[in-house]
Amino acid sequence: MNTPNQNPNPAPFRPENEDEIDLKVLLFNYLKFWPLILGCMLIGVLAAFFITRYTTPIYQVEATVVVADDKPALGTDLFESSGLLQGKNNIDNEIGILKSYTLAVEAINELTLNVSYFKEGFLRTTQIYGNVPVYVSVDWNHPQLVGGMLKLTAIGDNKFELDIADEEFQVFNPADPFYKTQLTQNSLNKGVYTFGEPIQGENFKFTVNNTSALTGEEIFFTLRDVPSLALSFKNQINITPINKQASILTLTLETPIRRLGEDYINKLMDVYLERELKEKNRSSESTIRFIEQQLSGITDSLTFFENRLQTYRSENRIFNLSEEGSQVFDRLQELEKEKSQSEISLKYYNTLLAYLKNDQLDGLIAPSLTGVTDPLLNALVANLSELQAERVRLTANFSDQTPVVREVRSKIQNTKKALQENVSSAIQNTNNLLVDLKRRVAIIEKEINALPETERKLLGIQRQFAINENIYIYLLQKRAEAEITKASNMPKNSVLDFAKAGSVPVAPKRTLNLLIGLILGMVLPIGFITIKDFLNTKIEDPKDLENQIKVPLIGMIGRNNAEDPKPVLNNPRSSVTEAFRNLRADMSYLSPKKQLTLLFTSTISGEGKTFISINMASVYSLMGKKTLLIGLDLRKPKIAQDFNTVNDKGMSTCLSTDMPWQQVVKPSGYDNLDIILSGPIPPNPAELLLQDKFAVIMKEIKEHYDVVILDCPPVGLVSETKELFAYSDVNFFVFRQGYSQKANLQILNNLVEKGGVSKMYGILNDVHIDRGYGYGYGYGYGYGGSYGYHDEVQLPWWKRALKRSKLS
Repeated sequence: MNTPNQNPNPAPFRPENEDEIDLKVLLFNYLKFWPLILGCMLIGVLAAFFITRYTTPIYQVEATVVVADDKPALGTDLFESSGLLQGKNNIDNEIGILKSYTLAVEAINELTLNVSYFKEGFLRTTQIYGNVPVYVSVDWNHPQLVGGMLKLTAIGDNKFELDIADEEFQVFNPADPFYKTQLTQNSLNKGVYTFGEPIQGENFKFTVNNTSALTGEEIFFTLRDVPSLALSFKNQINITPINKQASILTLTLETPIRRLGEDYINKLMDVYLERELKEKNRSSESTIRFIEQQLSGITDSLTFFENRLQTYRSENRIFNLSEEGSQVFDRLQELEKEKSQSEISLKYYNTLLAYLKNDQLDGLIAPSLTGVTDPLLNALVANLSELQAERVRLTANFSDQTPVVREVRSKIQNTKKALQENVSSAIQNTNNLLVDLKRRVAIIEKEINALPETERKLLGIQRQFAINENIYIYLLQKRAEAEITKASNMPKNSVLDFAKAGSVPVAPKRTLNLLIGLILGMVLPIGFITIKDFLNTKIEDPKDLENQIKVPLIGMIGRNNAEDPKPVLNNPRSSVTEAFRNLRADMSYLSPKKQLTLLFTSTISGEGKTFISINMASVYSLMGKKTLLIGLDLRKPKIAQDFNTVNDKGMSTCLSTDMPWQQVVKPSGYDNLDIILSGPIPPNPAELLLQDKFAVIMKEIKEHYDVVILDCPPVGLVSETKELFAYSDVNFFVFRQGYSQKANLQILNNLVEKGGVSKMYGILNDVHIDRGYGYGYGYGYGYGGSYGYHDEVQLPWWKRALKRSKLS
């Protein structure tokens, strides 16, 4: 009978520092596997060391270029308001030029990087560059095998053996350089060849020359086509300004060969500056060609009139004009000079207009170099040339439908339209000027008719000579100016620092790799342990069991390492016996009755309920209590074999016949302990236990014995156990560590919450896995007490040390 204030199923005690205990348990669970974790960490560090040691180091090559700020051309401010000229980001343009595919192709062609050479080491193959033992000359006008690797072995000074080391070849066809086909049949077979002689087949043609290869030396080489190399370098190089305000660009390239990276970046900067200089010289070269075309006709005319003037003076013995003739000649010469310059300007305008109509924008001539001083025209021509150069650069990297290309093309159309209108207006003005000059020349020619015939003829010849001479001198002067401009042209941008590779590789990073190896070596085993525990469906942790069941966990029984099923009777000094004594001591709190009936059940067979029933009966018998152990598991009896007796009669015999229960009681062989076996297995065990006769038997048994222990069948497998709870004072639900399923905990909870079973307590049997609770677990529960739990579970070294420090 319960006391008035006693709850039949008190809630299990929850310590205030439950979260802290959980963290300790989690930590102790991992520390139990410290040898595994430490070993994995050591393996991770060693693996990271060897990976770092034998991975090809990558170095960063760096150079800097100063980009000059664009200065607005003369007259630019006249167009910015109208939208014809728009400012552009000069830094972004130069970055685009340096990263362009075209520049990469030029740099690779000048460096001849199409052949890569390798030497095989102990654990890795290393690329060699510069001083190579053999030189492979490739005919890139012929289809070539690219991508795969060939192995060359020097046999002597003149012979070598060629073999295939990697067959992943593709066929490069110079007729279609951007599309490579897979090799269907390789005609290059292993064989012996002579240095210096061409090796030719359907898909290859190259020559191998010996530079310093020794007999027996092995060299590997692979062929790479220019388009693939250019795209590779284009993607690898990184170009960034040093900051947002500066106009200095930093070129960086990561490569395993420092000298190769330095050579490529330096050559890239060279072709970049050469390209800029070519762009600047293009206008001067067009001007020089235009002037030389004009000079070719003037030279013959000048020579003709010079000879004619000399002949006329000799024949007529007249060398100088009279004072009146000289004045007329001077006036006429000024007009003729102005007329000649206007005619040259008109030819320039017509040439420029023809270029614009035919979209020959690459041949534009700067007006200032031909004597045209119109600032608007100069600004338009200069801006159109820059836009055309930018369009050419952009179309080398982007399609015509790209927004930036379409924007530049729109600007070109607007500028060209404005330039055509300006040139048409200039042509009309020049024609008007020429008409006026011809009219004024005609007036002076009338005055010449008044001169004597001999002087008039001399003046006419001298006039033609002077006209051609003035034009000739004028053109020579402009050509000299154009040549001086071309000679004085310098790239506006310049190299600040030539390429230099760092002495320390950027990859692999030794410290980072070791740290990653250490972390992985720690995380992987911890992750494995965590996943293993997460996927484990068995009950392992007593704390988890206590938290998940709705009844108190009254005790834990350690693993019985001996084969004896009765350690309480045969080994009274064992820790298992002490656990049963502690459980017996707790009975005074659970049920103060003098006559006590205890029921033991479990979820499934094999969890140790019979073992606990036997030893619980034994521990009471040792106190002098008259104890009876009853086997009610009529389907799978075990008590008989544990007491070395025969299960010839028992409870099933009493319930199925008229035999009184006193006749089936058997002595256990120990004082104060009797047993009633389950008896022969009946066909209807559930119906037998539900008879009224069983209730009568139980009443009589309780009157004759102080303690009655009921070993019942598993409640999770059979139904009659639920009816047996009515005959007991205290009920125990047995779980087995590492054996019972966590999902079966709900069976116990349903018995308490829905089945109305009272005075139910949990027992954890076969405890052998240390989860950090170790010594003296149980808030007073009977597990190990002051005796050695470590007799059953060997504590880790760190817990033994902690225990000794506490005891000291």
